This record gives sequence, structure tokens and C-alpha cells, in this order.
Amino acid sequence: MKTVQYLIALLALAGAVVSYLALRVHYSTGVEPCSINEHWDCGIVNHSSFAMLGPLPVAVVGIAGYLAIAGLALWRKPYLLLLTVLVGLGFALRLTFIEEYALMVWCLYCVISQCLIGLITLLSLGWFTLEYNRLRRSGGAA
Repeated sequence: MKTVQYLIALLALAGAVVSYLALRVHYSTGVEPCSINEHWDCGIVNHSSFAMLGPLPVAVVGIAGYLAIAGLALWRKPYLLLLTVLVGLGFALRLTFIEEYALMVWCLYCVISQCLIGLITLLSLGWFTLEYNRLRRSGGAA
């Protein structure tokens, strides 16, 4: 279990770094290294009205979420972890939908983040399932 626990935490820290890079784009005014063409441009995505959640840039929410995921993984709380990860996955899927259908532009950092939260979701689901089955076999409460 420790391997999964540390892998989730490592992937979450990578997600926090990617979210930080997106936050830098949000506050920059220059040409971004991820501005590849008219379909891949982090600047368009991170400067759009969708890049804010109230007064907070979405990237700040991503950083906080990924740090919470890392903390829950290291704290060995697979139930809370799975719940948090599923909320994060839903949030990331909503942002992916916005990029595809509202903006029609993709952010490389966002796509990397989507892949990371997808991997974290699979690992968290596996860890939760193993822990749930272990508790059932031992007669403990879930």
C-alpha cells in the first residue's frame, strides 16, 4: 500500500507544479511557451473568463486541490482521498468540456493536469477497493 500512497502523493505534487505553471500563464502578459497554434494556446485559456472561480484563478484551486490530495494520501485516508479525487476529476472534466466546446482551444498544462487526475483517480479507486475488501474480510467497519 505504501507504494500506491507515495505514487498518488508524487502525482499530486506534479499536478500542483502543473497548476502553478498555469497560474504563471494567468498572470503573464507575454507570449507563452505553450502557445503552439490556434488550437493549443494556454494564454487564451488562462486569460478567459472561465479561468476564474469567483475571485480565485482556477489554477489556485488546482494547486490547493492537488496539495489536499497529496496530504490525504500521505495521511493514509483512502476514503477521504477518493472523495476528494472524484470532486477534482469532476472539476477537471468540466474545465475540459469548456476548453472543447466553449473556447475551442486547449491548454497543454490543463491536458497534463487532466491526465494526472485521471491516473490519481484510478490509483485511489484501487486503493479504496483494496482497503474496503481488507476491512470486510477482517470484520471491521468500513
